[in-house]
Amino acid sequence: MFKYFPTNYVWNLSVNLSIEMGARMGEIEEMCAPLQEAAKAPDAAGTQAFRETWIKMADKLVSLADEDEAKGRLISAGDKLMRAANYMLTAERLLAHGSEGRVALYQRFLAAFEKSLRLTGSSCRRIEIPYEGTHLSALYVPAEGVEGPQPLLVQVNGLDSTKEMKFLVGLPAWLAQRGVASLIVDQPGTGEALRLQGLTARYDSEHWASRVVDWLEARPEVDAKRIGMEGVSLGGYYCPRAVAFEPRFACGVVWGANHDWRDVQKKRLAREGNFPVPHYWSHVQWVWGAKDIDSFMEIAEKVHLHGILDRIRVPFLVTHGEKDSQIPLQWAHATYDQLVNSPRRELKIFDERTGGVQHSSFDNSANAGAYIADWVAEVLGGRTAVTTG
Repeated sequence: MFKYFPTNYVWNLSVNLSIEMGARMGEIEEMCAPLQEAAKAPDAAGTQAFRETWIKMADKLVSLADEDEAKGRLISAGDKLMRAANYMLTAERLLAHGSEGRVALYQRFLAAFEKSLRLTGSSCRRIEIPYEGTHLSALYVPAEGVEGPQPLLVQVNGLDSTKEMKFLVGLPAWLAQRGVASLIVDQPGTGEALRLQGLTARYDSEHWASRVVDWLEARPEVDAKRIGMEGVSLGGYYCPRAVAFEPRFACGVVWGANHDWRDVQKKRLAREGNFPVPHYWSHVQWVWGAKDIDSFMEIAEKVHLHGILDRIRVPFLVTHGEKDSQIPLQWAHATYDQLVNSPRRELKIFDERTGGVQHSSFDNSANAGAYIADWVAEVLGGRTAVTTG
């Protein structure tokens, strides 16, 4: 793990995630160098300083992108806009719910991300899935070199990630190269669903996951018999739960097992384990629509997988970082051990040799992501090698 700030895990997590999303080290240095003292400050003051330096860099990149665009250099402009979007999202993610300007920053980020896709000619496109009188927003990435209906992996967020973060880390691109399409969803409690529509998280993830499958089954470019699901971090709870109660999924993957999130919350109340974001308790109340900490803990009592996983009768891959400091490794073993009816269950612990030892491999996602992509391609009928004539 790259530890720019010796005493601030949350900021180090954010910097590592930004690097995995394509940040440049020179820009990281320029943004972080003025923050050494602020990293030791309380959440509110420190986060404001973080926001200022990261948005300053984003503004500079947007200005440079405008100059490129004026000269017709659209690919260069798009590349700069994507890094600007990365830095905007990183700053927005650390802000407390209700912070002044947070929604405006998030909307600016969405616009920069969307324009970058257009300018660079990306195959990724934003779509909307009907849900509860509104919609769930998602990113669709087609497979490469596949004729006819394609296998597809639905990918869902954790507690504080977004569909764009998952896209930028790279799994959709690695899957596309292996002949598997992707649908990365901002499910209730995350991304656009939470920030712009007020759709809070729910423990019965099959409720929204089934609507996603309904939508995919109507798409001629998707092979409805080869739809899998992957979840990162808290998605390591959402995904197994959804696959257990939605039999149309052909496989499941967790990138960071989250077997008993209620236990994790109890430990955090006792100040055990690292928090993923500042203002943690107000953040989780916002995500879950709880009015106070007591009502949140009542909701959290339902967020576990005990007594559920024997329903899963499709292949399932459980992955976890050996040095995960947010979710104990024991929960990866628990998920694997309870997948008693999966015809092809596998437990993969990413260690010092493989890399990706931290929570959901945010320290090094490349090898871990490739392992997941290869497994999914093998299970859903993609490819793991390129044939040459």
